[in-house]
Amino acid sequence: MAEPQNPAQLRAERALHQLPAPDNSAPPRTAPVEPLSVLPEARRGIIRRVALPAGDKRVALTFDLCERAAAVFGYDARLVDALRAANARATFFAGGKWLRSHPERSLQLLADPRFELGNHSWTHANMAVAPAEFRKRQVDWTSAQYELLREELDRRLAARGLAPCGRGPLKLFRLPFGRGGQEVAQFLNQQGYAVIQWDVVGEGGHGTAQARAQAIADAVRPGSIVLLHANAVPKDTAEVVRRLLPLLARKGYATATVGELLDAGTAQTVVEGYFTFPGDNSIYDDMFDGYGTGPRLRPKTGKP
Repeated sequence: MAEPQNPAQLRAERALHQLPAPDNSAPPRTAPVEPLSVLPEARRGIIRRVALPAGDKRVALTFDLCERAAAVFGYDARLVDALRAANARATFFAGGKWLRSHPERSLQLLADPRFELGNHSWTHANMAVAPAEFRKRQVDWTSAQYELLREELDRRLAARGLAPCGRGPLKLFRLPFGRGGQEVAQFLNQQGYAVIQWDVVGEGGHGTAQARAQAIADAVRPGSIVLLHANAVPKDTAEVVRRLLPLLARKGYATATVGELLDAGTAQTVVEGYFTFPGDNSIYDDMFDGYGTGPRLRPKTGKP
């Protein structure tokens, strides 16, 4: 998992590569083999945070690994190194195409028991505008690709005389662009996925990495879910995380996976996904082709 020592390799791994044409090709397996259990009623809806018992000061750091059809996104090894150095737990919401583009890095994440993986759709589809069949394909392809990687990891472990990794199917889903409402949540919940949002946006804003880390530390409360990315977009998330972890520790916070928070407390839900306030992410509905998965669309000028 460590950051590559070769500067050229490091730059290549972190770089975003635009493709000459959108890659909408299917994975070798297009439907997951392992079924999900029925989602408990208490985990239905769009989960923004988790109410924990008194004295439980855990927060979930979550990292999206997005990759649209129009490009190949990167991997931020420095960020993962920072998490591992602090023995931090985290949840990664991976796009299926990203998993296919980064098989070795995906296997490393799968092999680390501190990390949990969730489904982030195949090519970052906007679930609020995508038709039902398209949504289903985006979800199924991702879980199927994950299964193929999990099987590969178990083969490698067996070749070393080690026990299987013991990971089950993907049970969590993060809405790309945070877009989706009650109908989308019902669709995903019926498949068995808990839909995970966030109550703290960990990226954006101004100032130094230290100032932004402090802003996150000031915003969290027990049971918070923090939105970040691990696909090298933005470029300095690793430095923010490196500075954030000791700030959280000084405030008495420990890290947990989203699944661990849900097991310990009560999900708090909203009816619509958003970043900071309802409707603030609707701008993405007309920003990219292919229901959010393709190239950026040119803005309408009103001219003939």
